Amino acid sequence: MRMQWIALLALAAAACSGGATATGGDISGQTVEVFGPWTGDEQKNFEQVLQAFADRTGAEVRYTPAGDELPTLVQTRISGGRPPNIALVAQPGLVAQFAKAGSLKPLGAEVEKAITEHNAGVWKRLGSVDGTLYGITFKAANKSAFWYSAKAFRQVGATPPATWDDLITVSQAIAETGLAPVSIGGADGWTLTDWFENVYLRTAGPDNYDKLAKHEIPWTDPTVRKALEELAKLWGDPTLIAPSALQTEFTKSVINVFGEPSSAAMVFEADFVASVITTNTRAKVGEDAKFFPFPSVAGSEDAVVAGGDMAVQFKDDEATTELMKFLASPESGEIWAELGGFLSPNRNIPESSYPDEVTQDLARRIVDAGDNVRFDMSDLAPAAFGGTKGAGEWKDLQDFLADPKNVGGIMQRLEANAAKAYGK
Repeated sequence: MRMQWIALLALAAAACSGGATATGGDISGQTVEVFGPWTGDEQKNFEQVLQAFADRTGAEVRYTPAGDELPTLVQTRISGGRPPNIALVAQPGLVAQFAKAGSLKPLGAEVEKAITEHNAGVWKRLGSVDGTLYGITFKAANKSAFWYSAKAFRQVGATPPATWDDLITVSQAIAETGLAPVSIGGADGWTLTDWFENVYLRTAGPDNYDKLAKHEIPWTDPTVRKALEELAKLWGDPTLIAPSALQTEFTKSVINVFGEPSSAAMVFEADFVASVITTNTRAKVGEDAKFFPFPSVAGSEDAVVAGGDMAVQFKDDEATTELMKFLASPESGEIWAELGGFLSPNRNIPESSYPDEVTQDLARRIVDAGDNVRFDMSDLAPAAFGGTKGAGEWKDLQDFLADPKNVGGIMQRLEANAAKAYGK
């Protein structure tokens, strides 16, 4: 399929005199500079997407793999008056910062139309700042997956739990075999924010999730208490979680379940757990290692907490706009989907483009959740609260994992740290 698509692009390019675009302009020979977070295999895969665009239009695309330094590098280039044409940014808060500083160009009508046609409305709202659309979520992460050892489940005759109470029951059955039910990478505070966000989305609902993300309701709100109390049902029972959770890093939490010998039966985290399994263990994803969606809590509807990388443009020349239109299309996502390691909120990417049933299922759940998808709350928050090691939400939830009975105390600390970070 991918080779067929590239061939079609080549034919289209040949049919258009001098690299003509859909609007009739000629961008052949023009250069588009793109900054992104991806290195290694992800860089190679994204460069194939960019090469397809170059083949179609005759434009040259230069990609800079910026990794974790992307925000700093982009800001440095803006300050020097030489921003890239496009950057792919993982933090919506940073997009808002760039937009409010006047550094971004609003997306044109054609790009906005493509986003509306191919994505649920929540993704358009996510890419907007003060009602103006600036970003396209090109690559997404499904952060609502529980990964489990098929062997451990067979041993107790368990099926994937559909509710939070079922999860507790399955965990108790597994504990009786001597295996730890759940491995938690508590040394990395960001994993604990994902735990909280999934429970909160299901107990408080999408509207309250949005309010808490903006600090329009305090962290002392009863909805926060409810979520923490549900978490405490699992975190507060030492027989249900693997020992030394606060000293366990994310990668180790996955190896605990799928390494040899294993010491736990389940680990919660995003779709990228699959690559950790493949890289660090002999387990086969889809056979030895399977997943189930984060379970319903108190009868909640299906919902997904997602992360993602948003394409934004700092220049509004025709070549930049054409590449943004391409990134908004199903065709661009289809190229990377077939290479693996990719999910998209674009509902018009054929499911068959994803290379295996597990990835197809993870992608389908992002699309099927529709407007019940919410972006990672800690990424929406100021970094001082939602993204700093040893501080803010990361540290407060680590302390809660250490003492799940202290619901009231943790709520007070979360609110104090949030108020300081949000400037309230």
